[in-house]
Amino acid sequence: MAAATAWLRRGAWGPARRYGLAAGRSYSGGSAYPSVSLTCPLPGVPKAVFAAAEGREQFETRVTVLENELRVASQNKFGQFCTVGLLINSGSRHEAKYLSGIAHFLEKLAFSSTAQFGSKDEILLTLEKHGGICDCQASRDTIMYAVSADAKGLDTVVNLLADVVLQPRLSDEEMEMTRTAIRFELEDLNMRPDPEPLLTEMIHAAAYRENTVGLNRFCPVENTDKINREVLHSYLRNYYTPDRMVLAGVGIEHEQLVDCARKHLLGVEPVWGSGQAKEVDRSVAQYTGGIVKVEKDMSDVSLGPTPIPELTHIMIGLESCSFLEEDFIPFAVLNMMMGGGGSFSAGGPGKGMFTRLYLNVLNRHHWMYNATSYHHSYEDTGLLCIHASADPKQVREMVEIITREFILMAGAVGEVELERAKTQLKSMLMMNLESRPVIFEDVGRQVLATNTRKLPHELCALISQVKSSDIKRVVTKMLHKKPAVAALGDLTDLPTYEHIQAALSSKDGRLPRLYRLFR
Repeated sequence: MAAATAWLRRGAWGPARRYGLAAGRSYSGGSAYPSVSLTCPLPGVPKAVFAAAEGREQFETRVTVLENELRVASQNKFGQFCTVGLLINSGSRHEAKYLSGIAHFLEKLAFSSTAQFGSKDEILLTLEKHGGICDCQASRDTIMYAVSADAKGLDTVVNLLADVVLQPRLSDEEMEMTRTAIRFELEDLNMRPDPEPLLTEMIHAAAYRENTVGLNRFCPVENTDKINREVLHSYLRNYYTPDRMVLAGVGIEHEQLVDCARKHLLGVEPVWGSGQAKEVDRSVAQYTGGIVKVEKDMSDVSLGPTPIPELTHIMIGLESCSFLEEDFIPFAVLNMMMGGGGSFSAGGPGKGMFTRLYLNVLNRHHWMYNATSYHHSYEDTGLLCIHASADPKQVREMVEIITREFILMAGAVGEVELERAKTQLKSMLMMNLESRPVIFEDVGRQVLATNTRKLPHELCALISQVKSSDIKRVVTKMLHKKPAVAALGDLTDLPTYEHIQAALSSKDGRLPRLYRLFR
């Protein structure tokens, strides 16, 4: 206080006087400033026009169904660029009657030569004129062709997408290059230090044995030579039909996108011929539970000055629900509450350092290298999993720790941890939806599944409504199912499937005790 009064006594208002902020304000020439109230409009200055939040309808997703049953969905977003693409209800889950690996082949063959474009380079040069990039991703239930480019080139982009999807040449040279690319990817998949993609395949195979989402997403090596143009055309004839497609766009006017769709996607004959789809697989996922084990030497996965130690990887999963059910939101909150990560994950706000798998597992058991929760959800089923990694000698203890965490999910849920999980989920949702390609995928997938789209504020409201009783209810229901187990590495000390099942059926999640005559 003394310092403040001294500062005032020293005439600290000198600079204020100099800039005309005190009494007796004047110009440098000596004439006085006019006395003007800051609450009144200045004379001669035009009235200010302020930005206002316009009607919410401008930001809602609009959907139009064309005469051929193709759905056109768009979301307005400010900016020079747009993201436009075709999402198709087709993926590895539909390959039961075909050779496994067709969706993988189609993903690799995307944006190759077509009826209009002689090569991939020609497609890329066309996109380059509009500052565009392209991508194709195939999952278990959807294949997505997407382009991000200047919004002024929308007609060119939709024309290109229509040609890529409906008129691919599938030349012998392109087929051979795709076979080589797939073989390399499969080899890389088995050699990479991070086994998560491989474990995800294994847990799906265990949970849905030989049906729908349990079918292999990657093309088996033995099928690379068997898949040819005729096999692909046979598949495309059944699954690449307008009623199974959505043309989604973000950052463009809806009417403009509908006009382009009518011009390039209405009445177009595909290269495999038109006609009614005859053999569409409408199977509903059948959860079976089970175990898939792969004994593998992981000691030399990562060599170098700081090699990763030999680890055994375990993933345990239980059936959750589809993304169309009301329980999907409580499961999403539960997954966020479990959280987890690697033992070397960097800390900081929003990194999940207060999630259960960090607090109860990684912080207490220094020998655990990883404990992460995952939630996979589809239109007819879902799978909540925990992936854990540790030294092969501690596999049994690691499995017990994970089964105990599953049992504890059904226990008391603290108000603070529930609010934290809900806030983190809302934060992650809103942060991801800042990105135009993410909005595009969200619009496309939701419209493909439900013909409408829930907006972010609606999802946030649903998240806010989740109570601890909802978490307990969905977990209790989940724990009555048989577990799915995937194990990779040195499995000498892996408990039997029956013992893991018994642990998940017990009150404390402990494995049955083993009594050995000889150690």
